[in-house]
Amino acid sequence: MLTRSTIYISLCIGLLANTANSAIARDASAMLNHDGSVTVTGITQPGQDIKVSQSCLAQTNQAAMVACTANKFLETLSDKQEAKVLLDLTKENSTAWSNLPCGSRCRVGISLGDLSTEQVAAALAVVKAASSANVNDGFSEMMQILMADDVLGAAQSSEKGYRQAGTPPRGKGPRPDGPPPNAGPPPRGAGFGGYSSANYFIAFLGTPGTRNTWQLQFGGHHLALLKTYTADREVGDTPTFVGIEPKVWTDGENVHAPLEQKRQAMVAMLAGLTTTQLAAAKIDAAFSDVLLGPGADGKFPETKVGLPVAELDVSQKQLVLAAMNGWVRDTAPDTADTTMTDYKAGLDQTYIAYSGNRMLSNHADYVRIDGPRVWIEFVCQDGVVYGNQIHYHTVWRDHETDYGAVYRF
Repeated sequence: MLTRSTIYISLCIGLLANTANSAIARDASAMLNHDGSVTVTGITQPGQDIKVSQSCLAQTNQAAMVACTANKFLETLSDKQEAKVLLDLTKENSTAWSNLPCGSRCRVGISLGDLSTEQVAAALAVVKAASSANVNDGFSEMMQILMADDVLGAAQSSEKGYRQAGTPPRGKGPRPDGPPPNAGPPPRGAGFGGYSSANYFIAFLGTPGTRNTWQLQFGGHHLALLKTYTADREVGDTPTFVGIEPKVWTDGENVHAPLEQKRQAMVAMLAGLTTTQLAAAKIDAAFSDVLLGPGADGKFPETKVGLPVAELDVSQKQLVLAAMNGWVRDTAPDTADTTMTDYKAGLDQTYIAYSGNRMLSNHADYVRIDGPRVWIEFVCQDGVVYGNQIHYHTVWRDHETDYGAVYRF
């Protein structure tokens, strides 16, 4: 059994402050505990003091507030920086996202590492305005994903910690050595190879405003946020990818497990099924990753598999809705309510399916919700940096409104 002394990572690195309210101290460290959690010191969560300006908060609706914050961010940029952020609304740009730590080679926009502290605060204000303010949802969840990347960067920077990290997930190829494949060098000041909160990118596709269609993109390793706005409405929340490694860590009295609520909701949904229903929901296919990740736009299976939700009783259906809500509530409240109303209307045409262990605790454990509109996947993988742990990948898509239904796939 692993103990705290099994893996101890102690870093002697320069002070880094590439993200607002985030710093990597000279004596930053991370310890892997016997329960699989990680204890860190000298690494703080980005975005804790980000505020949306009063003038933007005073806007008449959420879409207008997001456009307001986007334009305030643009005002902080040089012409060269703005050219990286403000891009054409095209299918090529919209689909240029990834869950991998591959920097600008697999996504568009400007990295947080190439922005000043003031500019990063303005960028994160856009993300905050577009998201839920609940703990471990929306903005809070995303900022913890950024923090987790600093933890991974610290672990990878330690030769001892990296050597003992274990093997990467099956089917994923060799463990990275240096910057990720095809990623190029990290952004200026990013450090830590491919893993850093500085290696997250923001872009606007189309001109932010309330009289046109435009998209907000924000993402990096284990994160892809894509929001589509038309006039004064949010018309697309998906694709959205969230993942996490390590799955649990602490800094001082703060416990970070940003995806645990999502996992627990899926586990509760499966736990509510009878033995017969579980057998119907189980599928033979094995999944080492989500099916509809980056590059899989429009590739929804033609036939739904698993257990029809129409066969469940009222209490079981509520558990399915609660599982969906784990992703939907990451969005702004008004949008989340409208989306959940639509998903509930299609509940009897929805299917749930799983593979592996229904507790979602081992490599390749997998669960899916597939409805007329909703598509959510949750999968467990062996760790990449912490190879003796599992970590999580999830994706939320919508059969009808991916990318705001701007494109056909």
